[in-house]
Amino acid sequence: MSSMAIARSKNTDVERLYIWELPVRLTHWLNFFSIIVLSATGYYIGHPFISVAGLARDHFVMGTVRVIHMYAAIVFTLSVLVRIYWMFVGNDYARLTQLIPFRRERFRSFWKTAMFYSFMRREAEENAGHDALAGSGYAMIFGVYLLLIATGLALYTVDVSPSSPFQVFNFLIPLFEGLQMARLIHHICMWIVLIFAVIHIYFVLLASVAERTATFDSIVSGYKFLSRRKVGIS
Repeated sequence: MSSMAIARSKNTDVERLYIWELPVRLTHWLNFFSIIVLSATGYYIGHPFISVAGLARDHFVMGTVRVIHMYAAIVFTLSVLVRIYWMFVGNDYARLTQLIPFRRERFRSFWKTAMFYSFMRREAEENAGHDALAGSGYAMIFGVYLLLIATGLALYTVDVSPSSPFQVFNFLIPLFEGLQMARLIHHICMWIVLIFAVIHIYFVLLASVAERTATFDSIVSGYKFLSRRKVGIS
């Protein structure tokens, strides 16, 4: 491990380790903020709750909201695709193997971590990157992300002109058995993402307090604190 990756902390039993590369941190926050905008605007599109006096054409509230939704969707889609690409080219902590428990030890770690978060196990497992439970959750939520993007593209093809390049995504409509089913799946996926976000924040805060590895701070700085034994330094 390079000397640039590890910085010695004041506690000689702990090392400061660079875990999350810039693309991981950047896409995480782009996803976070775009999901907030997409959820708010998407809910309004489905259930308009702003009323204005006079003709709608003079205010264009729905049109403005739809434009904001579209641009946020572009940011979200590009961010998700970059993060998926980084699962194959990033460092060990960003890889797909960190998300899906392919190895037997990761599968065993999944249950130990689940017991800890459900308060059936006192000691938390120390993980440099994602623990097995969190990794599996991220793998699931990225599948939901892709479903959101696909259903969103299917719905968007209705609004574009026949000559628009987005018409190439027309094939998605029959895959979802029509626009109504695509809209329903899109809506359900939004709620799944929001529920996951709440659970994710809870797990991160619990890990930060219980493990004292700067889990919460690491998605900003990229660094976590790990025991020298875990890092492999004597």
